[in-house]
Amino acid sequence: MPILRHLALCVALGSGLVTGAAQAAEELRLYNWGDYINPEVLTRFTAETGIKVSLDTYGSNEEMLAKLQAGAKGYDIVFPSVHMHDTMAALGLLEKTDINQDAAFANIDPAFLRSKSDPKGEYCMPYAWGSVGIFYNKNKVSKPIESWDDFFAEAKAGKKVIMLDDMRETLGVGLIKDGKSVNSTDPAELKQAADWLIERKPLISAFTYDSVPMVQSGDAAAAHYFVGAMMYVKQDPQNLAYVIPKEGATMYQEDMCVLKSAPNKANAKRFMSFFLQPEIAALNTAQQMNGTPNKEALKLLPAELRDNPQVNPPADVMAKLQIFQDLGKGLKQYDRVWTRVRTAN
Repeated sequence: MPILRHLALCVALGSGLVTGAAQAAEELRLYNWGDYINPEVLTRFTAETGIKVSLDTYGSNEEMLAKLQAGAKGYDIVFPSVHMHDTMAALGLLEKTDINQDAAFANIDPAFLRSKSDPKGEYCMPYAWGSVGIFYNKNKVSKPIESWDDFFAEAKAGKKVIMLDDMRETLGVGLIKDGKSVNSTDPAELKQAADWLIERKPLISAFTYDSVPMVQSGDAAAAHYFVGAMMYVKQDPQNLAYVIPKEGATMYQEDMCVLKSAPNKANAKRFMSFFLQPEIAALNTAQQMNGTPNKEALKLLPAELRDNPQVNPPADVMAKLQIFQDLGKGLKQYDRVWTRVRTAN
C-alpha cells in the first residue's frame, strides 16, 4: 500500500458525459489509500458509464476514520483494512450493498471473507491484499536483507533504517519477533514488544510512511514498508529489493465499502460490480504489484507477478503472515504502549 498523501485525482472523459444537472448527478467520490488504485481503472469506468470519478487519499486507517468522524461528507466508497472494516461496521458507518448477490462475486476467493462483521460479503468486497516487509537499496546494505536482525544490523553499521509511523504495524514487528500474535492484548506481551522497539529506537532514523524516495535515493538503506514497494523494484530491479522477513510479517487486506452517508450509492454499487470483472481487478493488481482476492483475475496476471514469491508467497511463508483484527476495547492498551515507544528517548 504505497503512500502518497493528499493526492487528488479526477478522471473524466468529456465525450462520455452528459451536460447540466444530469452531469452533476453522475459522480462518484472515492477515498482510498494513497497511490493504491490504477488510474486506468477509473478512466475505463468513466468511459463505460459516463460517471465522473474523483479520488482523495489517506495514509492510514486511523486517518480515514478520524476524517469521517470529524464530519467529512461526500465520499461514497472507502477502502478500510479488514479490522477497520469491522470497526466501521460497529460504528454504523457502512451501507449494506448485497454485492455478494452479484453473479461475478463468485470470482472472489472465500478465504478473503475475513471480516467478522461481514462474513458473507453483504456489505463490502475484498479488494486487495499483501504483506508488510522490508524495502531496501541493494547498494547501501552489506548483504541481502533476509530478516529483522539483518535490518537492524545495517543500522548498527551506521546505515539509516526507517519504520512505519503505524501503531499496529510497528508494534506488530515487536510481537512477531517475540513469537506472539499481532492481536495480543496481554499486557506483558505488549510490554515486551515495546521494550524491544525502545531498545532499538536509537537505530531507527525515522518513523514515517514516506520512505520510498529515501530508499530509492540511497539516503536510507532500508525501510519497513508494504509489498506495493514492488512497483519500484520492478522499475529498478538492479538497485532495489523487497523481502518478507524470515521471522514472519503482517499481512493486510483492504475491502471496498460503501458509506451509509454516500450521496451516490447507486454509482458506488456500480463501481463495485465493475471491479469484480477479472480483467479490471487484474489491471489494478498488475500496476499495484500486490495480491488480488479475485481468483479469475489471478489467472490473467503476467507470470513474473503471479509467481513472484514476494507478492504471492508460497504456503510456508503465508503461514507466517498475520492479519490484524479489531481489538475493541483492547485498542486502548496499544495506544498507551505506542505512546510509550514514540516518546521514549
